Amino acid sequence: MKTILHKANTRGHANHGWLNSYHTFSFAGYHESSRMNFGVLRVLNDDTVAAGMGFGKHPHDNMEIVSIPLNGDLEHNDSTGRNEIIKQGDVQIMSAGSGITHSEKNANHNKEVKFLQIWVMPAKRNIESRYEQKSFPAEGRMNKLQTVVAPNNAEAVWINQNAWFTLGNFDNGVASTYSLNKPENGVYAFVIKGDVTINGIALNERDGLGVTETETLNIIADNNTELLLIEVPMKLS
Repeated sequence: MKTILHKANTRGHANHGWLNSYHTFSFAGYHESSRMNFGVLRVLNDDTVAAGMGFGKHPHDNMEIVSIPLNGDLEHNDSTGRNEIIKQGDVQIMSAGSGITHSEKNANHNKEVKFLQIWVMPAKRNIESRYEQKSFPAEGRMNKLQTVVAPNNAEAVWINQNAWFTLGNFDNGVASTYSLNKPENGVYAFVIKGDVTINGIALNERDGLGVTETETLNIIADNNTELLLIEVPMKLS
């Protein structure tokens, strides 16, 4: 087993007033050559957007972009004419494919929104752009793992990559095991809330841990914990 630990306080940080963003990997003005990606996982941004503010229309292509609201609501608009509200408990994916223009903003004018913005490099380039979102009530992952993004699971949102996103909410002391879908993949664990021990390594809130060359993760919640696991290929196909 090989691991790489990213403590929360080592992330890149940019505070633009309307946007307060922490970057696990190099992004925008934050560049660290040792933190460009984890396999095909390219971006993991922990964003807080002020009330009524947001990202204006901008283009993307050939990237799988996942948004997971942690608190509050996001309003999505894109060049296909889609206009959606993404709430806490929802997971959104946009396959930029051959090209799409979109905007994301805080749908509320009286409170901030917190969300994770995650980019994964695609398996196939220049596919037709697509969008999908689904709701995943928290009770579906209480003291167990719940797959929310997958290339082969009708209950999850579809991704153009051999990648799986899994959420879990665990009470103090609960143990769980994650088995990789493909043994050659790696898993990036991100602690949304609380403290957890994974394969003997203690993690705190907003820490990240990349794990490769193993087929399972042994998870023990050290208090009430919310966890995101991102399983990805370590090489671009």
